[in-house]
Order: sequence, then structure tokens, then C-alpha cells
Amino acid sequence: MHIAVFGMGYVGLTAAACLARSGHMVSGVEVNEAKVAELNAGGCPIAEPGLHELLREGRELGLLSYTQNAGDLVNECDMAIVCVGTPSGPDGSHNMSYIGEVSRQIASAVTTNRPRPLTVVYRSTIRPGSLETLVHPIFEAELGDRLPQAIELVYNPEFLREATAIEDYFHPPKIVIGTVDGAPSENMTALYDGIAAPTFVTRFREAEFTKFVDNTWHAVKVAFANEIGRTAVKLGISAQSVHEIFVSDTKLNISPYYMRPGGAFGGSCLPKDVRALQYIAADVGAHTVMIDSVLRSNESHKYFLFQYVRENVPEGGKVLMAGLSFKADSDDLRESANVDLARKLLESGYQLSVYDPTLIPSKLIGQNLGYAYSQLPALNRLFVPRDVAESEEWDLAIDTIGLIADLKVNARKHVSTNRLP
Repeated sequence: MHIAVFGMGYVGLTAAACLARSGHMVSGVEVNEAKVAELNAGGCPIAEPGLHELLREGRELGLLSYTQNAGDLVNECDMAIVCVGTPSGPDGSHNMSYIGEVSRQIASAVTTNRPRPLTVVYRSTIRPGSLETLVHPIFEAELGDRLPQAIELVYNPEFLREATAIEDYFHPPKIVIGTVDGAPSENMTALYDGIAAPTFVTRFREAEFTKFVDNTWHAVKVAFANEIGRTAVKLGISAQSVHEIFVSDTKLNISPYYMRPGGAFGGSCLPKDVRALQYIAADVGAHTVMIDSVLRSNESHKYFLFQYVRENVPEGGKVLMAGLSFKADSDDLRESANVDLARKLLESGYQLSVYDPTLIPSKLIGQNLGYAYSQLPALNRLFVPRDVAESEEWDLAIDTIGLIADLKVNARKHVSTNRLP
């Protein structure tokens, strides 16, 4: 393919070099005159292992060229990849001015009598919804009804780490392709031909949000590791040994387990131990700001779920909650987020019934017994057997721990807090 790459920064220049290595004809577009001059002279304006050699190879093979003025270049191309910067604005949001300007340039240059639409691929990190609310309107204003014949919009986030960017390009952790309807793009399939990685084709917004989620998670990991590290140092414990033990656990720690959008955490261990670590860290002056916010975040999620499940449910409506304990196949109610949800629904006037085959109130003992009845004094009256759960008509059925798939429940609305959509 002939591909124009807009923006010769770290992402764009690496993409241009790697695309040329893959045999594509690549035209780099960059507004910075000095950078274009250096590239055309055979130089490399950024430090990235192996990049200079790839750029030189591409030039020698006649596959790489650079220009400051795109003109009608896009009409010679099958694809345009936008890699311009989206720096932070004064309010913390992304500054989208470069995205808007490059989109306008492409929209004004592209012709509509093409044999196939130009695939315009955005790789910059942008706010979810940007392709629909910013980019598409720019093309629509310029092209009108001719847009489908001229342009195919795609969002394709990059997952390159500086200093290992070339290795990451050819061996990415995943490939994410966002299109208007979540259908595959023929040109994107051709672009990634020969690169083996889990591939996800989805709609624009999911693809756009992926990059936010990834980068924020990386930041959370660094902050968490450092908060644990400085607490360990304050306690005279080897942070490196603790780290080695922690990351060796790929069943629970470094794994998808626990890490999914669904219910709030609860039970007898997590809230108690997070609370205790907060105390220890404060006692030794470790200032664990992120860990200190974990319980508050969990409380916020409990309230979100309460609002989420009762949306469009009439006041005083009949509600079936499938699962009251903090997880399936357990009768532990201590600090169960589902007990909090049940209490909030009762306090709001809903007619709540609970189905939980593992729970037998008469067998609750000790702290479990005290916690359950202190939160739900009428606990005994809430429970219904399976035949009642399946024979009654409900305004709302809530699946809290994955039980409802085995039931035949007649409800006007079904909601899962165990797994958010």
C-alpha cells in the first residue's frame, strides 16, 4: 500500500519506518521544517534503538520520503495514518487542535472519484467519542453525501514503549481496530498481515477508551508498587523480595482474576486488610495516597450499583436479589457489598426478596451472624426458595454473584452487578 503518515514524532516516525520495513510505500508529513530537512538528509531527529537504521534502509529502498506540505498527497494513497500529538490542555483534557487541523487538511484534499475510499487511521490518544463528534463532522462538512465514497474512518491505538518501540510494533501485546460499526476493515487486515497478536475489532468508542484504560492501569501499577515499596522500606522489609513474591503469583495477582468490571469487593479479608495496611502506612509515615483511596473508591462503586440497578424500576417495586453473600458458594456475609445493596433497597422502600441457596440464616454464627443482623434485622423474612423465585413476577431481578443463569426468573428488568455490560 501507499501510506501517508501525518506527524513525525515518536509514534509516527516509528510507524513510518516499520511500515517501510514491511514493504509499504510511506510518505511522512511533518509541519516542522527542520525535522523534515534532517529526515531528508538521512538523519533521525529522535533517539530510539534501531530506528535510524530502519529509516536509512527505507530511504535506500526508495520506500520512505518526507514532506512538509501534504497537498493532494492523500489522493495517491490507500491509507493516511494520523499520529499528531494530543498534549494536555489547561483543564487537563486533550488538546485536539492538531487532530482537527490534520482532519480538515485530509478532508479538503481527498477526492470522491477514488476507486476505493481512503482509510484514515487515527493512532493518537483521544477522548472516547472523538471520531464521532469531532472527526466525522469535519469530513461530513467537507464531503457531505460523498463521504462514504471518499473516506473510511478507523481508530487504531498504538501500544509502543519508547526504547523498545520497534520490537513492540512487530510484536504488539494486542491489536485493537475501531470502526464505525465494529466490522473489520479490509485495509487494516492487510496492514497487520504477518503480525501475530490477539486482535479485537470493535466500535470507535471502545477502541478509543482502550488506550486510556491501559495507560491509567500502567500508572496505577507504578503508584501501587511504589506505595508498597516505601512502606516496606519504612518497616525494614526488602521491597525487592516482596515484589519478587508478588509478581510470581500469576493465578491471583498478575492475572484477570479480581480485575473485571462488576461488583464491589467485600468479605472478611479485603476490606479489613486494606484498612490495616492504611493504618500501618500512616503509622510509619509512608503516605500511601492511592491505597488510602481504595476503600473510598469501593464505597463509591457500591452507591453506583445501587443507582444502576434501580434505574427505571418503579418505587416500591418487587425486587429479587440472587445472591447475598460476597461471592458464590459462600455463606460469608461479613462486609458483603450485596448486604449493603440489600439494605439500601429496603431503606428506599422496595419489596426485596433474596434467593441464595448457600445461605441458611439459622446456621450463621459469630461475627458473620452479628454483621448480617446488624445490617439486615429482618434477614429471615427476606429469603425465598427457588420455586418462589421462579414463580413470582418481579419488577427487577439482580444477579449479584452469577446465580441467575440457573434460574427461570420472570422479571420486567434483569441487571447483573456481577458483570457490568
